[in-house]
Amino acid sequence: MKKLSMEELGRPTVEEFKSAEKSPIVIVLDNVRSLNNVGSAFRTSDAFAIEKLYLCGITGQPPHRDINKTALGATESVAWAHVPETLPLVKQLQADGYTVLAVEQVDESIKLQNFEAEEGKKYALVYGNEVFGVDEEVVEAVDGVLEIPQFGTKHSLNISVSMGITIWDVFKKVMLK
Repeated sequence: MKKLSMEELGRPTVEEFKSAEKSPIVIVLDNVRSLNNVGSAFRTSDAFAIEKLYLCGITGQPPHRDINKTALGATESVAWAHVPETLPLVKQLQADGYTVLAVEQVDESIKLQNFEAEEGKKYALVYGNEVFGVDEEVVEAVDGVLEIPQFGTKHSLNISVSMGITIWDVFKKVMLK
């Protein structure tokens, strides 16, 4: 066994990536304050060929050195937009045919392992502020809420970890059937 070199990984160029087919998933960051988490969202979005990343409210925007530090160039490959408010975006995504799912802890959440993606559907995943989570108005407007089961004492994961877990799970259920 040996590690693969950069050449052996067969990574597309930024131009090739931009024109390649994307997964039917968009990511929405609802007032995420950590620029490192924003950079991580770009990098994870690149890894799973996310259609678009929406940065809402106070969420930082490129160019910024703290975003670039964790994004490792993904700010150049991932389509993104800043939107002043999350709620109107959620409603627009729903009108555009997306099933919008918040990633949050609520009384009627769907445990991630029980979530079944529907063939041919487009999904938008909403991640919230590191302290306050997804805004309550947004939670009330979404089509459902996914929850990552946790078994320790904190019941709290960093947003970048939550994104990695949930995006991979939804991606494989949508794209790898």
